[in-house]
Amino acid sequence: MRRVSILIAVCLFICGRAFAEAAVPEPAELSLRDALALTLKANPELAAFSQEVRATEAALLQADVLPNPVLEIGADNLSNARKADAGDRTHSIQIGQLIELGGKRAARIRLAETGRDLATWDYEAKRIAVLAQVAQRFVDVLAAQQRETLTDEIFGLAGQVADAAARRVQAGKVSPVEETKARLALASTEVEMEQAKRELVSARKALAALWGASNPRFRSAIGDLAQRVPLPAYEPLADRVRNNPELARWASEIARRQAGVEAERARAVPDITLSAGVSRFSHFDDHAYMVGIAIPLPLFDRNQGGILEASRRLDKADDERRAAAIRLDTELAHAWQRLAGIDKEIQILRSVLLPGAQSAFDAATKGYALGKFSFLDVLDAQRTLFQSRSQHLRALADYQRGVSEIERLIGGPLDNQTAPTGQK
Repeated sequence: MRRVSILIAVCLFICGRAFAEAAVPEPAELSLRDALALTLKANPELAAFSQEVRATEAALLQADVLPNPVLEIGADNLSNARKADAGDRTHSIQIGQLIELGGKRAARIRLAETGRDLATWDYEAKRIAVLAQVAQRFVDVLAAQQRETLTDEIFGLAGQVADAAARRVQAGKVSPVEETKARLALASTEVEMEQAKRELVSARKALAALWGASNPRFRSAIGDLAQRVPLPAYEPLADRVRNNPELARWASEIARRQAGVEAERARAVPDITLSAGVSRFSHFDDHAYMVGIAIPLPLFDRNQGGILEASRRLDKADDERRAAAIRLDTELAHAWQRLAGIDKEIQILRSVLLPGAQSAFDAATKGYALGKFSFLDVLDAQRTLFQSRSQHLRALADYQRGVSEIERLIGGPLDNQTAPTGQK
């Protein structure tokens, strides 16, 4: 048996970037690891975030480039039309170089580096979110498969009840109305079975869409919804929220905005331009060499507004970080409480409802064949059995979805000793 749990951190290390780069075929029997590998390879959202990381690396390359020198070529006295004065013209050529002062280049590089780091964190956060989505849709497929099996079993049981009603009608023991009711119940179960098939088709397509496949080629998903990760205490999980890239990214975000402040302060320092050149005087047939320096005078614009804006954005980042921490803590508390409730629901279903519903249905079926119970008793027992088994299946699927949600929030697995779904 294979258990279902995304174990995000384990899958990140096992699948890793090697899975993302290698060609991964879509197998006939799809495990969760297969689904994760396919998604890491071909998910368009991850590809977009990966391109953003590459773009920030290119921005870092550009930030390290020095300003280009400037070449100036000039001539004067061109409008003088007298040939006698044509020799009075002057030609000049000079080259200038901007010299950045105040640490502008270093600040620009630092800003680009923090931008690259932030893009990397955003990629990791998106990757964990997408992997959690893969796990949840994989659970949807497993649940849809089991629901199809369940409705098929209930359809078979309803057929047996309808046949029993037909035999009793033929024996003259009950009214033909009971057979009609039994056939209606059978038809209702058949409708449930068709709905389950449509849900399975939809769930398969939704899962395959995560790796860009319009038509899934796998025949079935393999996993066991009934094998669950034990729910740990809340306090240790709350400490692990700091591992979530959505929160860890704020260290890089604050560093980036601090670098933005330093860059704006560097802009307040005026740059100088050094120039050197030569002029040729045609009238005297002589040359003159020139050197110069251009220094802006920061009398009005000292980049006061830019520095203040960057400082305010730095303060905003600190507030946003605290808000993100509160949001993640709240989401974790809600997810943990919900998962704890589902865990108790599963225990009650397994210990009380499922055995009771099965026993009641078996007794009602046998009693009806012997004439001890009415058809309404059988129908009620059949409906109760189907509802309880459906409720149990839904609870198992909700538990697995809850596990994947908590693992997304803590950025790692609930149980470090367990293996991912599909791993033998």
